[in-house]
Amino acid sequence: MTLLAAAGSAVTTGSTQQAIGYPTLFVLVLVGALVPVVPTGALVSSAAVVAFHQTVPFALLLVFVTASCAAFLGDIALYWLGRRGMRSRNGSRWLEAIRRRAPEDRLAQAQGKLDDHGVTVLVLSRLVPAGRVPVMLACLLAELPLRRFARGDLPACLAWAVTYQLIGILGGSLFAEPWQGVVAAVALTLLISAAPSVWRRMRRAASH
Repeated sequence: MTLLAAAGSAVTTGSTQQAIGYPTLFVLVLVGALVPVVPTGALVSSAAVVAFHQTVPFALLLVFVTASCAAFLGDIALYWLGRRGMRSRNGSRWLEAIRRRAPEDRLAQAQGKLDDHGVTVLVLSRLVPAGRVPVMLACLLAELPLRRFARGDLPACLAWAVTYQLIGILGGSLFAEPWQGVVAAVALTLLISAAPSVWRRMRRAASH
């Protein structure tokens, strides 16, 4: 219910929309980029559902701009903090948090893809559930400058915002009531997020 309430408040109507809704969405996505346990994809999809049912001009465009800008700034901030930790003798809690969320096998795959495709791999990493952090750590270990990381991360954030907004539009178009579309969008995004880990567990179980 907390996520649904946040989504409902993320995009409201009239002057309240500008004063509260979009800043709320921006802050939640920004925090989600810094703390990768917040389901930002579900949040953006839910906000898109609400915007789809509104008559406010350019509501969907504003959701897209807000979400993509917040995701980009969050990624840049986290990468900057990670680079600062790499240069520090004692590291940093941010760098340690990134390392904890990048298992060795996923990190090895990310490093291989980074070597093969360069920063363009950031686009795919943003779209694959749990793929962003291993690729970010691979970029940190490769000592990619912040400017080069930003050039690859900008299209990644735009593609991410479009993808999850389309999920929200689909949910909004299937149901007459916004709350029904929000439930459908949240369920779909959570299912997409859980699918890779379920698949890996099934493969490990089959190999034993």
